[in-house]
Amino acid sequence: MNKITNHMPTAELQALDAAHHMHPFTDNSALAQKGARIMTAGKGVWLTDSEGHRIIDGMAGLWCVNIGYGRTSMGDVAKAQMDQLAYYNTFFQTSHVPAIALAAKIAELAPEGMNHIFFAGSGSEANDTNIRMVRRYWDIKGQPEKRIIIARLNGYHGSTMGGGSLGGMSGIHAHGGKIAGIVHIGEPNWWEQGGDMTPEAFGLMRAQELETMILQLGVENVGAFIGEPVQGAGGVIIPPSTYWPEIQRIVDKYGILLIADEVITGFGRTGNWFGSQTFGIKPHIMTIAKGLSSGYQPIGGSIVCDEVAEVMGSAGDFNHGYTYSGHPVAAAVALENLRILQEEKIIEHVQNVANPHLAKRWAELADHPLVGEAKLVGLMGSIALTPDKAHRAKFAAETGTVGYRCRERCFANDLIMRHVGDRMIISPPLVITPDEIDILVDRAKVSLDECYMGLKADGLMVSRG
Repeated sequence: MNKITNHMPTAELQALDAAHHMHPFTDNSALAQKGARIMTAGKGVWLTDSEGHRIIDGMAGLWCVNIGYGRTSMGDVAKAQMDQLAYYNTFFQTSHVPAIALAAKIAELAPEGMNHIFFAGSGSEANDTNIRMVRRYWDIKGQPEKRIIIARLNGYHGSTMGGGSLGGMSGIHAHGGKIAGIVHIGEPNWWEQGGDMTPEAFGLMRAQELETMILQLGVENVGAFIGEPVQGAGGVIIPPSTYWPEIQRIVDKYGILLIADEVITGFGRTGNWFGSQTFGIKPHIMTIAKGLSSGYQPIGGSIVCDEVAEVMGSAGDFNHGYTYSGHPVAAAVALENLRILQEEKIIEHVQNVANPHLAKRWAELADHPLVGEAKLVGLMGSIALTPDKAHRAKFAAETGTVGYRCRERCFANDLIMRHVGDRMIISPPLVITPDEIDILVDRAKVSLDECYMGLKADGLMVSRG
């Protein structure tokens, strides 16, 4: 058996990594020079690297390890399922128990009227499914021209051609282009774009861009709108209170489908099972992944409302699917994950314990001279870095320069806190305790202090003109 133990020296592991492993969203040449940090173990909210450092994971992996690391029952379930039925597909009029049970469980947890699940291997794949499902839905209804999907600038819906096209990130579009029939409107990012408007007025204005776009394109050509309840990879952009009610009014008025991308906000992240419940959204389709299995197995899917599913089932085959749709091992592991979330009352822990304590500690960061805004919903938060908080100013340096420096100080202090541009973001495992929250915030403060002193020393505390 080819196996690399965790006892191989870090330098050798880094050399092997650089020689053969192409990392996602990475300058691989630069990483080869620097050397990757090698993670070797995880327990709860803590990671251990190949040098023995214990690191508090403020990002739950990639927004996904909701139940924390080191849950041995997840491996037990995976082995039992592999021993019984390691794989079978759900094509050709077949099914299997894990997929059936998981679909039923998700329908039980989902908002009322959301009773049907189309499985995928990831959130990116699920959003590709959503594109085809929207277009097939309107085709069956005799309106095949309703193919356009409206999304948002700086939204993130994956990095496949379909998911990357739905997302509004120019860096992704620059590497391969995007598919036709997808257009973007502005994001509800009051901190950076709100000017002199109140957050409430700005939220309404941004939502009303959807109505303007629908009328510009012609409602007869628009099939759906997609948005994350909270923009995650875009910087944890929590919309003003006026935003989602106005979006809901508009989609209802014009009769277009609403897709809520719950890949990050699903399964407890915002303090409810789904972000749609937190923000009062009533979607036709919900994209799920990440927290569905807490990252222990790759799995995703689309939760589909009764009306859309009925239409989709009324006209023969839907010519779409994946080899691993509803993979039995991934489905069994996801079921165990949902059992843990329910039986340990982890979402209640977020509501009643973790969020209140983190909200109190997170707000303290707004007093730091480098921080202009500290925002939080459930257990996902962000802080905006600024040289001049009174004017919500941007740094003169290229966007992301300061954020990267701050992230590097966090990493040096054994805290994983990610940067998006010049925003710092967190999304820790939902099982984090008040004592661990204190450690996270205390390390964040130290890192902010070190970043601030470094910026002052290098003359970078300068506003953009």
